[in-house]
Amino acid sequence: MDAVAEKHVLSQTPAQAALNLSLIQGEIVSTTNAIDVGQLAVLAERIRRAERVFLAGAGRSGLVLRMAAMRLMHLGLTVHVAGDTTTPAIAAGDLLVVASGSGTTSGVVKAAETAIAAGANVAAVTTNPGSPLAGLADALVIIPAAQKTDHGSSLSRQYSGSLFEQSLFLATEAVFQTLWENTDEPAEQLWLRHANLE
Repeated sequence: MDAVAEKHVLSQTPAQAALNLSLIQGEIVSTTNAIDVGQLAVLAERIRRAERVFLAGAGRSGLVLRMAAMRLMHLGLTVHVAGDTTTPAIAAGDLLVVASGSGTTSGVVKAAETAIAAGANVAAVTTNPGSPLAGLADALVIIPAAQKTDHGSSLSRQYSGSLFEQSLFLATEAVFQTLWENTDEPAEQLWLRHANLE
């Protein structure tokens, strides 16, 4: 690319960034507005009642659930992320929260099956109410976003499963906020639980 062409491309970048930021914001608002808040309330209640909360997801969905696990820890809940070396066995009375846009991610489905066999409950977040993962869950949150393999979707112009993952983050934040507002703990109390070995 010659210098003139490169300068032209770079000069377009701020305008493109602004348009894309607006696009992404609009998609997130549209999608999260379509989430059944009753489903989020059920998820919050299942988390509140669980003896321990386990979270399992793959890829970027798994990263979002790790962020959710941190917030639940701040509330003083006993929380574990599946696959970590210190994660104990799941058992009756526990809750496994899983997320998969497609609802077919093999490792996540297997985790749900294992949890059920151990007597635990399963809450799933997915785009696909007809998926194997949704069929295993006794609490379900449907995020009406495109699946990562749905490249021509009218639901999102973003790449792959970005809209699902963005909406998953906001949904888990809403659940955390709901749980926190139903305690009498100030932010200062939650902060005392924050990691001090950083």
